Amino acid sequence: MAENFDVIIVGGGPGGYVAAIRAAQLGFKTAVVEKKHLGGICLNWGCIPTKALLRSAEIYHYMQHPGDYGLSVTGASFDIKKIVERSRGVSKRLNGGVAFLMKKNKVTVIDGVAKLTGATSVTVTKDGAKVGDYAAKHVILATGARPRALPGLEPDGKLVWTYFEAMVPEFTPKSLLVVGSGAIGIEFASFYRTLGVDVTVVEVMSQILPVEDEEIAAHVKKRLEKQGMKIITSAKVLGLKKAADSVTATIEDAKGVKSELTVDRVISAVGVVGNIEDLGLEALGVTTEKGCIKIDGFGRTNVPGLYAIGDVAGPPMLAHKAEHEGVICVEAIAGKHPHPMKKEQIPGCTYCNPQVASVGLTEKKAKEAGYEVKVGRFPFTGNGKAIALGEDQGLVKTIFDAKTGQLLGAHMVGAEVTELIQGFVVAMGLETTEEELMHTVFPHPTLSEMMHEAVLDAYGRAIHI
Repeated sequence: MAENFDVIIVGGGPGGYVAAIRAAQLGFKTAVVEKKHLGGICLNWGCIPTKALLRSAEIYHYMQHPGDYGLSVTGASFDIKKIVERSRGVSKRLNGGVAFLMKKNKVTVIDGVAKLTGATSVTVTKDGAKVGDYAAKHVILATGARPRALPGLEPDGKLVWTYFEAMVPEFTPKSLLVVGSGAIGIEFASFYRTLGVDVTVVEVMSQILPVEDEEIAAHVKKRLEKQGMKIITSAKVLGLKKAADSVTATIEDAKGVKSELTVDRVISAVGVVGNIEDLGLEALGVTTEKGCIKIDGFGRTNVPGLYAIGDVAGPPMLAHKAEHEGVICVEAIAGKHPHPMKKEQIPGCTYCNPQVASVGLTEKKAKEAGYEVKVGRFPFTGNGKAIALGEDQGLVKTIFDAKTGQLLGAHMVGAEVTELIQGFVVAMGLETTEEELMHTVFPHPTLSEMMHEAVLDAYGRAIHI
């Protein structure tokens, strides 16, 4: 006989475990089915461990430029094995923290792989053996996503890496080709370049970081190239020819001209695809779209009692989107009448050097949507704190509706902008106008003053430039 719950969540990643905690807080008898690691890809193989790697690279970068700060360092070097060990240790610590939170909130954790036997029932197996049958009033799918594999560029774990292998290298390659320049590709390109690797990035679109504002992306490209990175846009990798310990890529540019590049290793960073297979969706008639489960603003699928959240429910495939989606879904189930997900207010962050952060519409998208816009810009060179930090290269850009003063978008590149962006996210959520932002007092000396100046500049009132 099936064990019964109020809510069963399939997947213990950021969306799944947060949904489970919120469900438990609301009094639901809750279970999470997880086949491998609580915390999911983000905590174990994505967001958190990559930031640990990038932090090591950042410290090494400063060690290489001590004279900029009146310091001297001799014999600066790194140990890739210890860098990886630190990164894995950070993940392990947080993985244990999620397990503690499950226990604290009395959430039942079921170890295994779930398959739907009905809209509100699952069978769980582990290594081919049946663990048990479970039923619930509501089942939430939070199975996440995995790296996309393109024909001819299939990862093999040795010569062609995904982010899994790129995160735990046994050695530092001398040369590296990164295919794809989204957040994942650029972060790894930045990490390895800082460690001295000869890095080439190939992007099929006309700009790197394709979802970002063109002006910001151009700034990032210039900075990365100055660091010695080679970036080829409007190009594609047609195929890979593998040798014993190297790979030769055939690259075609926008004009159809082909060239070859031989490197030690290749990172395939051409996006991710939702984990929708082997869940039993077809038998239930669950609607999918572009490899993801189609949902409404509250996580509901077209099948009553069945929900989906996070990466498996479509872009933007970000951990914080998954977490918020999980809370919205559970609160809707509980009749709390939450606001539906507003994807335009989900910030995006890329932790390369320089950092990139944004929320809302780019200048191009705003104009395409029919807005008459006012655009403000403020450079890091005009900010005292940035100069004191030795980080005077960067830009803050704001986009307003000229007719209403609505903040349509904010885009940043430079030191610590991933921490600054939330100020604009809050402003957008509160439907703040340019007038209210202008009359907000920002502390001095801080990087956040540039946010204020960028707003002022949109209306011809910037003070410090």
